Amino acid sequence: MKDLFWGMAGADWALLGGGIAAILGGIGSAIGITAASSAIAGIVSEDGEKFGKLLPLAAMPGTQGIYGFIAAVLVLIFFNLLSGEINIPAAIGFKIFLACMPVSFLCLVSAIYQGLTAAAAAGIVARRSEDSGKALIFPALVETYAVLALIVTILMLTVLQTALTKM
Repeated sequence: MKDLFWGMAGADWALLGGGIAAILGGIGSAIGITAASSAIAGIVSEDGEKFGKLLPLAAMPGTQGIYGFIAAVLVLIFFNLLSGEINIPAAIGFKIFLACMPVSFLCLVSAIYQGLTAAAAAGIVARRSEDSGKALIFPALVETYAVLALIVTILMLTVLQTALTKM
């Protein structure tokens, strides 16, 4: 009889967790970049010289998509899911799924709010382009929580990988 937890095998849970991390991080980044770029496009249409100073603000929400991607790749590598020899007990697979949730949900939400913060910060550059460095601080504050979520997810995945190798 196959080892199942709530009707799913361990590898299924692990893949679901990694997939959700990549998907939600990507969705949040797309929304965040759109929010920031909408405001930035208006500023650049008035003064094209400010494009270079505004581009980092538009790009910042994209990092959360990268963090979700990193979590998904770590699930594939840490738990040998690319080898074809998948042997993850269902309970461990479910824990892998849970370990992916911090980066999944925090990157979704923080990317959106980082985009909104970057859009507001673009107003600083619109009025005083010499303060573009100061404008980066506000969306960077939001970034902190996405980074912390990625660290938590990596630590939990590392603990689960260690537990699985000792079985």
